[in-house]
Amino acid sequence: MLEQLLIHQPKDPIPFMIDHLQRDNDYVPKIIILGPPASGKTTIAMWLAKHLSTNLLSVESLIAKEYSPLAADARMHYQKFKMVPNMLLIRLMQERLKEEDCIRRGWILDGIPETREQALTIQTLGISPRHVIALSAPDTVLIERNLGKRIDPQTGEIYHTTFDWPPESEIQNRLMMPAGISEGETARKLLEYHRNIVRILPSYPKILKVINADQPCVDVFYQALTYVQTSHRSNAPFTPRVLLCGPVGSGKSLQAALLAQKYGLINVCCGQLLKEAVADKSKYGEMIQPFFEKETAVPDNIVMKVLKQRLDQQDCVERGWVLHGFPRDLDQAHVMDSLGYKPNRVFFLNVPLDSVIERLTLRRTDPVTGERYHLMYKPPPTMEVQARLLQNPKESEEQIKLKMDLFYRNSAELEQFYGEAITLNGDQDPYTVFEYIESGIINPLPKKVP
Repeated sequence: MLEQLLIHQPKDPIPFMIDHLQRDNDYVPKIIILGPPASGKTTIAMWLAKHLSTNLLSVESLIAKEYSPLAADARMHYQKFKMVPNMLLIRLMQERLKEEDCIRRGWILDGIPETREQALTIQTLGISPRHVIALSAPDTVLIERNLGKRIDPQTGEIYHTTFDWPPESEIQNRLMMPAGISEGETARKLLEYHRNIVRILPSYPKILKVINADQPCVDVFYQALTYVQTSHRSNAPFTPRVLLCGPVGSGKSLQAALLAQKYGLINVCCGQLLKEAVADKSKYGEMIQPFFEKETAVPDNIVMKVLKQRLDQQDCVERGWVLHGFPRDLDQAHVMDSLGYKPNRVFFLNVPLDSVIERLTLRRTDPVTGERYHLMYKPPPTMEVQARLLQNPKESEEQIKLKMDLFYRNSAELEQFYGEAITLNGDQDPYTVFEYIESGIINPLPKKVP
């Protein structure tokens, strides 16, 4: 929306923004495909248009438009001079792009712009693509490929006598050789293309992808499709609000600490907040104390008050936060959402029961030094230390199984509630897990296609 405000600079921005939001077209395709003759750009553009359910615009389709005085004028020029003047072509594009189907479903420009002047004029008028693809191949390959090109006059599909010959005899019989595909004519067009393309591409430095067209057409298509389905990273300010969900022993605390250390986020552990409230003897701490003494769950309304108090503090608002230990079920998630605490990144760490039992049941604490050990991964240095180690009663195998069962009983509803959550395998090296979480935070989320 900010991009469109800067481009159009409306006198009254409020109605403009309302209209922009009502269009709901921030994620529709806006693609330019460029390439030399015989590079396959028209085929790739047609396949992308079908796959993405968007509109394909080319010079031919623009001038063929019915009931348009501009298109009629362009046809006259094209019949006389075999080209359309720059400004006339741009006005045709403007007219077409303002139509409802282009606004709602986006567009692909096939071979437009043809010159740097067209590219600059298009940018000046606020026609801004999200992705630009330039196909590239050696001239010798293109000339050879062009000589075998055939076109279906009924569908406009492009075929080739060597690489892409239709199996149906009916289609074979009606294929025609396009005009202007001789070796000399192709060489002339290539020279003109190379002269123009080196001046066009610098206009799209951050959204351009060059794809080698000297490979099977299907491979080129999938590379193009993968590129146009990616979102470019925004430079807009972004405050991470990260939620880590996972069973006991899945490594949430470690991942939260790593994120807090690297990105300056506030590490908000719900259980730790409750303990601190009791230790500080705050008003909420006095309410929590009886539940701690009875070893029963603290009511959601009290937990939410403590959590709200922490998330409302200035450091959380400014720097962002990473929350773990809450919500544990769908009701808690609804309460948190209703109060406006909506994470913009949610991760579920999945770890099998056997791995969790191995992680937790072998934990020990030295009552003399307070040092924590793990009998497998961090064994005590001496037999004397090992003899005095103690196990937390809450980390017995029976307790762990109960907690795991409780988590997975509620996790399906939580994953459904947080529809864009990312599920990770937590049963691997913690720094590998951290890299996956990190990439999920710094990269934009893909928009789900229904």
